[in-house]
Amino acid sequence: MPILNDDIAVLVENVSMHFGKIRAVSEISISIKRGEMFGLVGSDGAGKTTLLRAIATMIPPSTGKIFVNGLDVQRDKKRIKHMIGYMPQRFGLYQDLTVEENIQFFMDVFGIHGKERKKRQDRYLGFSNLLPFKDRLASNLSGGMKQKLGLACVLAHEPEILILDEPTNGVDPVSRQEFWEILADMKKHGMTILVATAYLDEGEKCDTLGLMHQSKLIDYSTPEKISASFANLEEAMISRIREVDQELT
Repeated sequence: MPILNDDIAVLVENVSMHFGKIRAVSEISISIKRGEMFGLVGSDGAGKTTLLRAIATMIPPSTGKIFVNGLDVQRDKKRIKHMIGYMPQRFGLYQDLTVEENIQFFMDVFGIHGKERKKRQDRYLGFSNLLPFKDRLASNLSGGMKQKLGLACVLAHEPEILILDEPTNGVDPVSRQEFWEILADMKKHGMTILVATAYLDEGEKCDTLGLMHQSKLIDYSTPEKISASFANLEEAMISRIREVDQELT
């Protein structure tokens, strides 16, 4: 069982999530260290999005406990929301606003004003290589640029913990690489990152991986340890999923 201490950014204790008769998450326990990049991989419908939404205070766990920086996600939602940045699969950019207007809107939401406002806009649009496009409508951006704008908006209030749900799904390979270069830089500066991904090459970039299947956490270790007996992470994941499916039949 994970133990809560000052080195732990996120603690999930025996969490299950039920929606009627559907069990989306089943008795999952994980701990994520500060400054760590933690990845969730697994089959479609495994429960990755549900678990991330629970950590991001969007939905309460049916049973079990989740702590973010030592705070309970159910009791301390308002305090936690200022500590995290959450980017869902379909991030809510305003298509009829420009790049600059979108990030300004998110800074309005978090009450960022004065000199700090301009400083952060330039930092995160520059970081995402979007400053030359600040007057372009979001609707006219490529898929990769939209994802980078979404990330810039999420980062504008400078959260301690970043939660990303398949942020590069459907994005071209070059944009995927650029996106992960941004994440690597954020991690160097001490940010804790949780990311669900459909791409196993992205999973290999994480410090720790959780492999989910049919609502359960079926493996939880470093990418190197998970794939140690296999040619690569993909073969390890397929083998582990087949093993679990055989146990259930």
